[in-house]
Amino acid sequence: MSVTHKYNGNKGFRLLSIYERLNKGEVLSKQELATSYGVGEKTVQRDIDDLRAYLADEHQFESEVALKYDRRKQGYYLIRFEREWLTNEEVLAICKILLESRAFEKSEIKQLLEKLLIQAVPKDRKVVENIINSEYSCYVPLKHRQKLLLPLWELSQSIVNCKILSFEYMRMDGVNRKHLVKPVAIMFSEYYFYLIAFIADGSKEYPTVFRIDRMSNIIDTTEKFTIPYSELFSDGEFRKRVQFMYPGKLQKVIFEFNGPSIEAVLDRLPTAEILKESAGVYTIRAELFGNGIKMFLFSQGSNIQVLSPPDFVTEMRAEVHKINERYERK
Repeated sequence: MSVTHKYNGNKGFRLLSIYERLNKGEVLSKQELATSYGVGEKTVQRDIDDLRAYLADEHQFESEVALKYDRRKQGYYLIRFEREWLTNEEVLAICKILLESRAFEKSEIKQLLEKLLIQAVPKDRKVVENIINSEYSCYVPLKHRQKLLLPLWELSQSIVNCKILSFEYMRMDGVNRKHLVKPVAIMFSEYYFYLIAFIADGSKEYPTVFRIDRMSNIIDTTEKFTIPYSELFSDGEFRKRVQFMYPGKLQKVIFEFNGPSIEAVLDRLPTAEILKESAGVYTIRAELFGNGIKMFLFSQGSNIQVLSPPDFVTEMRAEVHKINERYERK
């Protein structure tokens, strides 16, 4: 470390500098500190004792944060409070998830990765950076190219403060419509962030889902709304029951599955329960919102036979008939 200021005359500055270096994961020897700050080793030892006293006062348990001496490295290091810091492993995992999500445009993902890398211990930071660099260099953002960090925060504030929102929404068919809604949650699924909201005039009893990158001219109307406690929206319960963010009424689906991985089905459908199993055929029931479940059922082909509700059964039979017809033409 290169010290550009004279710290020997100001103990406060010296203590802050030492503490900051320890916080960054450096191992500091008394000799190196004495040389860096132009003081004697006895002065450095008093600084170390003062820092230990400070940490003891601020943290009730030594396991939370403590200043230790490493005999092998012949220096002092800080055991950091794990609940306040990310480990190298955690930084790497979060970076990987962010890159795989492709949810943010390139300047935003770069900003997020850089801030996460700062959390890694300095001596290992380059290792983590090298691991994710090749993936980042090939990062392809989604086609909408929208910056989302600020809109996500502003929408979250409207949710917290129960403010009715007005915005224009571009549907997949290109039609642009204005909406007035009561926002209740923000969720992420399959590359996109979504706003979950109830239509303000109460025309729908179940929530509507809007892709945030398709929203424009978002206005906080300042008008507040209330939802009775018994009707409070639960993000977790909604997520368990919605597939591919297709909303709709709550319904129960029963089907038989004879594919190779029942685990994949149970992971895809959190509310799924196995009613019975016979000779490798599982009868499963799941509670879900809307018709998004059909996309999953259709994707399983002959591994799935729908038993209920009746309209699902009819659609599945029609789909199988179309597939058979295409196969016969070949």
